[in-house]
Amino acid sequence: MKPKEIPVCGLSAVQALFEKNPEAIKRLFFDQATSRRVAKIASALAKSKRIYRLITAEELEKVGGTLHHGGIVAIIDAKPLETISADQVRRWAAQRAPLLLLDRVGNAHNVGAIARTAAFFGLEDLILPEHPQQAMPSEATYRIAEGGMEHLRLWRVQNLAEFCRALRPSYEVIGAAVAPSSRPLSPWSTTRRGGANTARPKPIALVLGNEEHGLSPEVTSACTELITIPGAGNRVESLNVSVAAAVFIWELWGRSGSKE
Repeated sequence: MKPKEIPVCGLSAVQALFEKNPEAIKRLFFDQATSRRVAKIASALAKSKRIYRLITAEELEKVGGTLHHGGIVAIIDAKPLETISADQVRRWAAQRAPLLLLDRVGNAHNVGAIARTAAFFGLEDLILPEHPQQAMPSEATYRIAEGGMEHLRLWRVQNLAEFCRALRPSYEVIGAAVAPSSRPLSPWSTTRRGGANTARPKPIALVLGNEEHGLSPEVTSACTELITIPGAGNRVESLNVSVAAAVFIWELWGRSGSKE
């Protein structure tokens, strides 16, 4: 089957793509204003006899499928999502690698914003379920990620709840949830359960839920802990999932400058 093609829009995203994986660019289109800033990319495409072309803003809108093309569109094959083996989980655990899991996050813009934050703080692995409600990488994901997608490995699991249970022997599987049983984020991030101020015995896998419904009951029950971001009373129930992701990632991994 021929791979699905995705337009990558915006100069930051295209430059990150070129720096990380230049061979991924199949075709490149840009407007007059952007042409002076893509000479290096165009030269590389010319040497490998790949298409690059200056076109109008209206044509860019059609190629990119969006008004928000930023003056440049690169066409790539969709990045395949890798399957996770038991050996891969063991390697992650041995490295104490932080894991970020999404439970039916349905808005591609949110997935892109989460990917940007994850890459900014040095996380490398993003795990998505094969679920019809889960947004998969798209034009909007790459554009909003501003190059972050090029620094992440994307993985897929058929059943997220089962995968969370499989992680539990090696990981603290922490679910982000608005629930009475959730522990406030800041105290949890500096202590182990029971209150002892010691190093965490296991690395963390953070699970973020759907924008409207949060974590599914099955995924919730598969987590070892639930945490929440305490707000100012009852004005607003929760944050947007991408904003919440930034807060959780900063508190769990970014504040200390360590990914453990």
